[in-house]
Amino acid sequence: MNFDLQLAGKRAVVTGGTRGVGAAVVELLSQLDARVVATARSKPKNPIDDVHYLEADLATAEGVREAVETAGRLLGGIDILINVVGGSSAPAGGFAMLSDIEWTKALDLNLMAAVRMDRALLPGMIAQGSGVILHVSSIQRVLPLHDATIAYAAAKAALSTYSKALSKEVTPKGVRVVRVSPGWVETEASVDFLGGIAANAGTDYEGARQMVMDALGGIPLGRPAKPSEVADLIAFLVSPRAASVSGSEHTIDGGTVPTA
Repeated sequence: MNFDLQLAGKRAVVTGGTRGVGAAVVELLSQLDARVVATARSKPKNPIDDVHYLEADLATAEGVREAVETAGRLLGGIDILINVVGGSSAPAGGFAMLSDIEWTKALDLNLMAAVRMDRALLPGMIAQGSGVILHVSSIQRVLPLHDATIAYAAAKAALSTYSKALSKEVTPKGVRVVRVSPGWVETEASVDFLGGIAANAGTDYEGARQMVMDALGGIPLGRPAKPSEVADLIAFLVSPRAASVSGSEHTIDGGTVPTA
């Protein structure tokens, strides 16, 4: 059976599109003949020839404005917006280590970047009577790691709630809104992070990997997800094949979250 995702020619914007999950999504959409604009704070090491890359800091309103204007000019309209950008730079040590500045940074990157992108691009989707917005949340919204990612987890929880509310408003207008909640994904940044853990704990990479899985309560699958696996799920959800899917959250965590 030919399971064509019918994404050829679709105009897509992917935020955080040069590393990790975002880069995997950009690569897959390009292979499926979508027209892709990828935004990030820096250009990729190995750019894809038919992808437009925009350097923009989406944690700022000005960065969003510039990215939206350029993407619209390049694509002539947007069919798909995939909000991947996110992350945490907060210091470890729990709640007391988080200043107002750290909280603001977490919310600007993990919540407001998506809100501002949606606000800018939704009117065009509504006017054309179709579109898809996907938000990448995190299982940390329900399984926060209190020592290191409280602000990140809280921002992702807010993103999921916002996404659900938005779906109820705009789905009747022809725009689907869905979200994906990855667990631990073994990205380049994750590999670097594990290297630091291994050095501090006096163990090797595999030992550090197991330490993180244990901290998450175990991963029944026995390993973290690959960026390409998350990209496969995202590509399906934004495709016409998922035309009846809106307002839902799709977890991809190898069974980490103990309840649905």
